Amino acid sequence: MRKIILAGATTATGLVLLMSYPTSTGRTLAQPPADTGPSATVPGATGTGPSSDPTPDQQTTAPNSAPSGTYTGPAVMTTWGTVQVQVTVTNGQVADAHAIQVPDGNARDAQINSYAVPILEAETVSANNSRIDAVSGATVTSEGYIDSLQAALDQAGLR
Repeated sequence: MRKIILAGATTATGLVLLMSYPTSTGRTLAQPPADTGPSATVPGATGTGPSSDPTPDQQTTAPNSAPSGTYTGPAVMTTWGTVQVQVTVTNGQVADAHAIQVPDGNARDAQINSYAVPILEAETVSANNSRIDAVSGATVTSEGYIDSLQAALDQAGLR
């Protein structure tokens, strides 16, 4: 009887620990710092100052034509740092992809990303969408890359 109670208590403790484990699905997007410069408070001001809207950097789309331009995804916060992707779309096809921000807090991050990022960029162009495989050993960077990539492709009107 004593063994049964001990086994039940151990199982219950294990389940509590398992259910309280934080998963990676709760990632949040990095928010850009608030611009406190004078141009941010002038109503009706025009120009090329910073914008908090996730709009394309350059868009040359005619009505009823395939999108073309350069689109930047949001900066995605991951466990190891920020990942942000920029894609160039030509006639509705991904022509180029670049990770413009990757985790670089230490030498190990730099080593992993020097291997993983070129693979992710090549897969993006090859797949022409965000349905690409994560790079083994760089799962966190891969997930952040894919999240930012999908947002950039959404801006371009691609799926």
